[in-house]
Amino acid sequence: MTTSKTARAENASASASSDAARALDPAEMADKLRIWARELGFQQLGITDTDLDAHEAYLNRWLEAGYHGEMDYMARHGTKRTRPAELEPGTLRIISVRMDYLPPEIESTRVLGQPERAYVARYALGRDYHKLIRKRLTQLAQKLQQEIGDFGFRAFVDSAPVMERALAQKAGIGWFGKNAMILNPQAGSLFFLGELYTDLPLPVDQPFERDHCGKCTRCQTWCPTGAIVDDKVIDARRCISYLTIEKHGPIPLEYRRAMGNRVFGCDDCQLVCPFTRFTRATREPDFAPRHALDRARLVDLFNWSEPEFLEHTQGSAIRRLGYERWLRNLSVGLGNAPFSEEIVAALRARLAWPSDLVREHVRWALSEQYLKRDEGREVSEPPLIEAGYSDIIARAPA
Repeated sequence: MTTSKTARAENASASASSDAARALDPAEMADKLRIWARELGFQQLGITDTDLDAHEAYLNRWLEAGYHGEMDYMARHGTKRTRPAELEPGTLRIISVRMDYLPPEIESTRVLGQPERAYVARYALGRDYHKLIRKRLTQLAQKLQQEIGDFGFRAFVDSAPVMERALAQKAGIGWFGKNAMILNPQAGSLFFLGELYTDLPLPVDQPFERDHCGKCTRCQTWCPTGAIVDDKVIDARRCISYLTIEKHGPIPLEYRRAMGNRVFGCDDCQLVCPFTRFTRATREPDFAPRHALDRARLVDLFNWSEPEFLEHTQGSAIRRLGYERWLRNLSVGLGNAPFSEEIVAALRARLAWPSDLVREHVRWALSEQYLKRDEGREVSEPPLIEAGYSDIIARAPA
């Protein structure tokens, strides 16, 4: 078999890149990656191998219990989720990063205590994080390429079958809290995770083995729907984040009142966590609230037309809901709000809306409003307020 000049040149280039990579000390590569990660806005970087056997067993038990609900994608890819080299052949190491997302002076629990206002999960207040973090991860890899030549890598940000929390724990980012979130002793859990799969033989970091939760059960106690069914085990079918974001059909009646004013996601198990007091404010302007979503009234959001919804959610994680489910979630919030003629008028205007899903939730909300009007029933205080937990204000950036 003959080899063309072009092929010989490509082989020579690949060989030179391989030699350059081998010539650079892997520990030095890791040190440089940490420095560059900071420069790119990440607060932490860790490196781990691809062995997720223990986490694979946990995932299989969770799926067998049906806790994933309608999230069929959790089981769709076989073992690619827990065996990184099957998803991306040649993968030897995973670089895991975290990026804080809570903007300064965001009044989280205070909004939960104002049932006429909409609560949007803090991560979704600004621009969608997926593209931002994936771009930064790619830039991180490209910086290393400039030093050592080409190597294999692929960036992931919550968009493929990747066990991001398991990888973060193995990379030393934090431990699994009782709410199944990754907790960091200096940062709590209000941060995004991202991964770089690579074929470089980088030195691995020590996993975060110590569990700092101790006897604390605040997240379990104050989950509005009792979704934390065991230590580190979430029944997604009961979780408000799942109900408001992942579920496509009607929200079960037994959870509607417990949703309160949470219309996109839920942060309760994070907000009550004692380690949230260590949360640092983000420096990323893209994570700042848009369209006053950190304090908007439910009725104002409900009155958005579909073009207004599309305009105001452009570049936002909220866009994935679609207008129909946006109205569904807001209907539940309005049903849970104190009685108001303005709310009743807004709901009645949607009674003939061309969607069975929306109409059913609007009728439920109206019945709740009329009950409060006729019986003088008070709106129950959200669990966080009952717990007496002080408002969460992020500290200055590190």
